[in-house]
Amino acid sequence: MLCPYCSHSDTRVLDKRETTDSFSTRRRRECLKCRKRFTTYERVEMVELMVIKKDRTRERFNRNKLFQGILRACEKRPVSQQQIERIVDEVEIELRNRDSTEVESRIIGELVMSKLKSIDKVSYIRFASVYREFADLRSFQKELQKLARH
Repeated sequence: MLCPYCSHSDTRVLDKRETTDSFSTRRRRECLKCRKRFTTYERVEMVELMVIKKDRTRERFNRNKLFQGILRACEKRPVSQQQIERIVDEVEIELRNRDSTEVESRIIGELVMSKLKSIDKVSYIRFASVYREFADLRSFQKELQKLARH
């Protein structure tokens, strides 16, 4: 494991814990050269998920791409990185529990929106505005009205 600060290859594990979902192991490490600490996660390698995009092309499911999309929607909002990680974990688990290894991007977007809606409504609207590609102010207002009713 390379240190993300100085790229030294010798680190030691200070603490090891199973994550709440039990699908990964969290390790707190310390670089033996620069003494800085960092966290790593170990996950079981799973069967590859394929995402069917709106234009019907396919690409591999990318946890980081999903995380970054949610992170952008949650910028300057009271949503922690742990909450975002939990959303990504929950979405991935739900996708892997499906019968197929191929999933439409629409389903991923809907799963994320349902989870964001219960955490932070502003982040939900931000994600929905990009995901649903609101074409005009009217479609944006309709989504806000639906959110206000719930």
